Amino acid sequence: QVQLVESGGGLVQPGGSLRLSCAVSGSIFGINAMGWYRQTPENERDLVADIEGSGVTTYADSVKGRFTISRDNAKNTVYLQMNNLKPEDTAIYYCNADLNPSYYSRGDYWGQGTQVTVSS
Repeated sequence: QVQLVESGGGLVQPGGSLRLSCAVSGSIFGINAMGWYRQTPENERDLVADIEGSGVTTYADSVKGRFTISRDNAKNTVYLQMNNLKPEDTAIYYCNADLNPSYYSRGDYWGQGTQVTVSS
């Protein structure tokens, strides 16, 4: 059973920083892209950043220069370092992984979500 477990959310003041982590557990053959999405009650779930197995990264325009995505393949973990946080970054952040549970299968998996609130 594949699971994605997120941690690191919380309440932070504007201009502050948080680091999100997402660890993939269970029996897996390999992990392709990993990423972070966020959702508010008013919006759909949107891409924040993702990172390919090759290390190539993609960022939403709204977070470029402030957020950094990275991964530790030995630990099957993806991170999101968030600096200079703004109130509009407030959302539930979801981890996503495109992975192979076995040699013959491939699927899209999601974490349970972690709340990030930016407020003074």
